[in-house]
Amino acid sequence: MSHPSTPGGELSLVIAERVESADDVTALTLRHPDGAPLPRWEPGAHVDLLLGNGQVRSYSLCGDPGDRSSWRVGVLRVAGGRGGSAYVHGTLHAGTPVRVRGPRNSFALRPAGRYLFVAGGIGITPLLPMIAAAEAAGARWRLLYGGRTLASMAFLDELAGYGDAVAVRPQDRHGLLDLDGYLGEPDPGTLVYCCGPEPLLAAVEERCRAWPAGALRVERFRAAEQQAAVGGDAFEVVLSQSGRTLQVPPDKSVLTAARDAGVAVPYSCAEGICGTCETEVLEGEPDHRDSVLSAEERESGETMMICVSRSLGPRLVLDL
Repeated sequence: MSHPSTPGGELSLVIAERVESADDVTALTLRHPDGAPLPRWEPGAHVDLLLGNGQVRSYSLCGDPGDRSSWRVGVLRVAGGRGGSAYVHGTLHAGTPVRVRGPRNSFALRPAGRYLFVAGGIGITPLLPMIAAAEAAGARWRLLYGGRTLASMAFLDELAGYGDAVAVRPQDRHGLLDLDGYLGEPDPGTLVYCCGPEPLLAAVEERCRAWPAGALRVERFRAAEQQAAVGGDAFEVVLSQSGRTLQVPPDKSVLTAARDAGVAVPYSCAEGICGTCETEVLEGEPDHRDSVLSAEERESGETMMICVSRSLGPRLVLDL
């Protein structure tokens, strides 16, 4: 079963510092205005920024989990995006208040003797605290970090302290990442963690098909092409906490049906990639369409992402 952190309530924080970490990448440090300690988190966790334009965006925490005085996120300005990153870059400056929800963790670092990390662009953010944790635990690890250009690759100054364990490979100088050389030999006891754009994730997944089951964990920025919250048969959802029964037609997601019925359900991406809406399944068999759960977690059927996943049968009972 997936074990996300307990969903945090909303916090009213302030931008304490803003640093331009690379071309089109800004690092925001968040603090409580009264200096109160922030909730604990572990590597792989993310928080939701509830933006003033009505949008909600999830960003990985990339600071020090031991420092409860502040959180740090890195935000890439996405050209042609849906407006979230443009709002962050254009509006959030030192001293700006911001509402934050979380943290949650669906990309947790599992114990291992050896790790291989693969980052593409802003995908370095969740891996930074993982690398620090692996180093502190005395595990062997390496990082392969790619980007369009050296100037576009964030947090290089922090990574420089790790020496030869980090391979920085901007595409304009080195071409595509040598994944065959990096992942070509399955290594029992080694875990692979990857975050980045979809072509990189697909390439890493292909190379890791020969690896032991569960060796690879990925985190996506966007939902895979084949995923959709709608389509298929209608079904009913029983909300165990209230005893209500909702009908979910083919053209609605479980999340939409619940919210239309006035049920307050936390969510963020609505694309099956952030894990905010992960819900316990008490009865029934989910039709998993998310990009969060591992194969083992899907097989267990204990939780589902109600923003995209549906039902393989006529009825689901959810812990809502």
